[in-house]
Amino acid sequence: MDRDLAELVVSTAQDLGVQYAEARIQRSHFLGCLLKNGEGEPAMLSNSLGLGIRILNRGGLAFGASNNLSRSNVREMVRSLATSAKASSKYIKSKVEFSRETSKTAKWSAKERVNLEGISYEDILSSLKEVDNSIIQSNNKIRNRLLSLSITIQEKYITNSDGSRIESRVPRVGFFGMLTASEGGSTAQRMLQLGGSGGWEVEKKLALNDVCSRESIILGRVLKEAKSSPKGKLDIIIGPDVAGIIAHEHCGHPTEADRVLGREAAQAGESFLKPNEVATKIGSDESFVSDDPTIPGSYGFYLYDDEGVKARKRKLLDGGKVKELLHNRSTAKEFKTRSNGSSRAIGFDREPIVRMANTFIEPGDYSVEELFEGVKQGVYIKSFMEWNIDDKRLNGRFVGLEAYNIVNGKITHMVRDPVLEITTPKLWGSIDARAKDLEFSAASCGKGDPMQGAPVWTGGPHVRLRGIRLGSR
Repeated sequence: MDRDLAELVVSTAQDLGVQYAEARIQRSHFLGCLLKNGEGEPAMLSNSLGLGIRILNRGGLAFGASNNLSRSNVREMVRSLATSAKASSKYIKSKVEFSRETSKTAKWSAKERVNLEGISYEDILSSLKEVDNSIIQSNNKIRNRLLSLSITIQEKYITNSDGSRIESRVPRVGFFGMLTASEGGSTAQRMLQLGGSGGWEVEKKLALNDVCSRESIILGRVLKEAKSSPKGKLDIIIGPDVAGIIAHEHCGHPTEADRVLGREAAQAGESFLKPNEVATKIGSDESFVSDDPTIPGSYGFYLYDDEGVKARKRKLLDGGKVKELLHNRSTAKEFKTRSNGSSRAIGFDREPIVRMANTFIEPGDYSVEELFEGVKQGVYIKSFMEWNIDDKRLNGRFVGLEAYNIVNGKITHMVRDPVLEITTPKLWGSIDARAKDLEFSAASCGKGDPMQGAPVWTGGPHVRLRGIRLGSR
């Protein structure tokens, strides 16, 4: 990557007298394989290299991008963006400002033992066929099998007029699977996402054969063994799979500061939280949710965000209180605080926006066994088949897949399609205990316009909720 081009952006912008200039050269490599019922599709391959520029001028902010990396084009882009930002400032009631942050110079990367650049389509296809065979051997009633395995490499060089210079490389391996079992006119479906940062060694760590075999067996059991789910007011234990999606949807998204300010309303949605509701108590004393991009090997791993701010763990919900929001430099300025390094872009042609990384319910002090011992009558929802949530992240609906009836602390039998419909405050307010275990799943978090699917982890321990009204379908 030509770092000089990024420096040219900043120097040209400074000559024009703008408030702030930022340049990001980004190279992205993607190679993926899709297997449908054992048949391989053509390779999915994309490579891109380009430059993203942001200019802040007289309170107006402009973004532009190009893969034409000639010096003359770069200079013209800067001049054009400076003019656009200045022109837009006339129509903005509240001028855009950035929080003051310490300038940084750093070079970082995710650890990579087996370089992904040496991995071929044939390597990926071979791995997927092994997974597919393990599914068939575990359950021949899986009628539809959609499997995808991919590798990505993102390399960035970021510089800005504050003096930051950040270079990074993040390789990732990601898996997606959709398994549909059918028998006797009934169907059950499981969606799986696994992934992490690192080299091809990540593919082994994901244990795809074991995970998919187990889930295939579970789908068969759901169709054969599951009885009607109990309804009414019950205690519920959720597994890490469910805890993760709840942390992401019911805490991560509503604590994104741009949503709280209403800036994502026309794209990804809003938040039930208002700008003056930071530190509001929305849950029980046992409700703790964090977002941490610095977890080694995580799918959402990074050490500096795309505004050059050093990443750190963010405590979103602390003892039921909203502790902090996810901020970029613009939202941080409006809330009179500092950025917590939450700004990311998935490609050179996308503007950095407020994003989650690895969002999870914090583990507690109980063993999993102790959670069950405290339930006289309830349901254990270990995994989910379906989820829905409204644009304000207030009203949610989850349909369990692998779920069990609990009587006097013991699992009695598998139940079918328990439905949890609940508001966010009620959900967090019902938590009374968290287990010590902690597990993560991968996801692609959608946000923005144009859409940006960012790699993230969702996770949590086993969690107990008291007095929840459960339905079924």
